[in-house]
Amino acid sequence: MSDARFPDGFVWGAATAAYQVEGAVDADGRGQSIWDTFCRVPGAIAGGDTGDVACDHYNRYAEDLELMADLGLGAYRFSVAWPRVQPDGAGAVNQKGLDHYRRVVEECLARDVVPYVTLYHWDLPQALQDKGGWPARDTAYRFADYSAAVHDALGDVAKHWITLNEPKVSSHAGYGSGIHAPGIKDSVLRDRAVHHLMLAHGLSLEVLRGGRHAAGQQVGITLDVSPVAPVTDSPADVDAARRLDVDSHVLFLDPVLRGSYPIALDGVQDGDLALISAPIDFLGINYYRRILVQEGRTGEPETVLPDGVPVTSVNWPVQPDGLREVLVDLKTAYDLPPVYITENGAAYDDAPAADGTVDDPQRVEYLHGHLAALRTAIAAGVDVRGYFVWTLLDNFEWAEGYAKRFGIVHVDFATQTRTPKTSAGWLGQVARANALPPDGNTA
Repeated sequence: MSDARFPDGFVWGAATAAYQVEGAVDADGRGQSIWDTFCRVPGAIAGGDTGDVACDHYNRYAEDLELMADLGLGAYRFSVAWPRVQPDGAGAVNQKGLDHYRRVVEECLARDVVPYVTLYHWDLPQALQDKGGWPARDTAYRFADYSAAVHDALGDVAKHWITLNEPKVSSHAGYGSGIHAPGIKDSVLRDRAVHHLMLAHGLSLEVLRGGRHAAGQQVGITLDVSPVAPVTDSPADVDAARRLDVDSHVLFLDPVLRGSYPIALDGVQDGDLALISAPIDFLGINYYRRILVQEGRTGEPETVLPDGVPVTSVNWPVQPDGLREVLVDLKTAYDLPPVYITENGAAYDDAPAADGTVDDPQRVEYLHGHLAALRTAIAAGVDVRGYFVWTLLDNFEWAEGYAKRFGIVHVDFATQTRTPKTSAGWLGQVARANALPPDGNTA
């Protein structure tokens, strides 16, 4: 295999999340999610934006899949909206919701696009939040019921399943800092949410393994992982970096891959960790940036930007070798299953030119650098099976609203017009060749 080529059978795809792209929040029996509620909190979302319409992907999914297939991307990672399937988070399923996702999967297959189904990408039914949300143990059992319903409906046609996307964000941003839905700031509730999210993964994994469509399927979880380094070699900064790494990464990696937590958590019952650490077929890794840490004035870890490093429009440093670093470090630290890069991408302020085209050379450079780093990690022995760009479409970017654009396809939110950016064509060429060009250009 040449330095530019990826392994035979390498999967090239794009990823989205239901609340960020679907819109149609009142359509076909969908219930309310915590994000529908949070978007109504004054000041919670930049510009007062909501996901009510988003990219109208609920109605335009066939068009979007056709566009993706035309680019040469052969896999689509999407999430199922729990409130579409169970409007109240429990009880009877909403058949119209399941039928919708059945159509999405069938449209994928009709275009030779392999569906990768994420069961939870942060849109908890509001009815379950009203009963305690993720800090309540019962929510994990309700998630298992929901997982069973979706798997029963789609498991004969969808064979790749992700239980949770970035549980750290659900717990830490949702119940710790409060910058994401449901907007709670409580360290005790945050830590309870951590364990119940991980328990939900374990229970869901058990359900998927035992489902009637289990034969031939692949099941995993997606975690966001970054290399963490101290600003200086002072004991205070080194310890701050260690604590942030444990709290952000090890807290989620260890229960899945080692069957233990690195710190004591309340509410862990006998048998929980055995469920959580049951073998997975793959580990999804979302990578965006390195993290540089110092001890803050309050004694808590504080992230800082490195000097002289370019940043994206969300002020994240662009350091592609961090992807190689994190993968090699994971292989060293754990008995690592096969890996998919389930998200990697960058936000830039892309605007159409006078002729309607959208040129995004910074994103092309970003993708080229990260894919080169990924290729180096594979050469070092990390078993990486695929890469999903974040994201297919400019979308509702959570607390940032519509101000930040991560898509390889530009969306005019007033007209819903889709325009593939330069990066879309570039990535499609890479996917078709299964190899990087000698430089970041599209030629």
